[in-house]
Amino acid sequence: MMRNTEKTVKVLSSCYFAIALFEVIAEFFANTTVICTLKPILPLVLILIYYIDSTTKSSIFIIALLLSSLTNLLFIPNTTDCLFYAVLVFTVHRILIIYLIFINQKLKDFIPILIATAPFLLIFFYLFSETLEIPENSFYILIFQNLLISVFAGVALSSYVMNDNKINSILLISALLFVMLQFVIFIEKYFLINEFEEFFRPLAMTLNALAFFSFYKYLITAEKSHDN
Repeated sequence: MMRNTEKTVKVLSSCYFAIALFEVIAEFFANTTVICTLKPILPLVLILIYYIDSTTKSSIFIIALLLSSLTNLLFIPNTTDCLFYAVLVFTVHRILIIYLIFINQKLKDFIPILIATAPFLLIFFYLFSETLEIPENSFYILIFQNLLISVFAGVALSSYVMNDNKINSILLISALLFVMLQFVIFIEKYFLINEFEEFFRPLAMTLNALAFFSFYKYLITAEKSHDN
């Protein structure tokens, strides 16, 4: 039974990365039909992989991935209103992800987290302060987004420095991928509007696929650690 599960997970993981590759190519060529078809499917495939592989089957992570699928759909039209709702939905998603991290990491000392969070806050808020094209309705949401991603990265970095094990290593990889993803999306949507889209969109899609898959790996590794 265990071998069958592992084989199924491997096959589905290959399908996940195959879909991600086609999506990246579609983003490069701006093929709207393929983008609209594949972009929301990717998180759904990851839900299936997680559901088969997980022993606890966290409903919070499944909801977070469903929100990611909705965010992907909202990013497609590239309008101001859709962008606002995409950022709003992704903010809720990010809160759920951070909640999962705090549950699994069982943090006790918050001083290292504050120290590790500070550099990320400086980077994101400096970029935010230098950006003039931020819509009024997204202003406070983006500030909150910057705070959330900084805390995410701070928890991952401090956990890795304090205890360099497999779980914390995977978490740090996932956090750094999410940091790069937010950086790329921010640059594309607010800083260099309608410039270098053929570069930023495929890059964002690549980081998106890798970030979510690595976070899934983190959750599975943490679950197995807790079971033992």
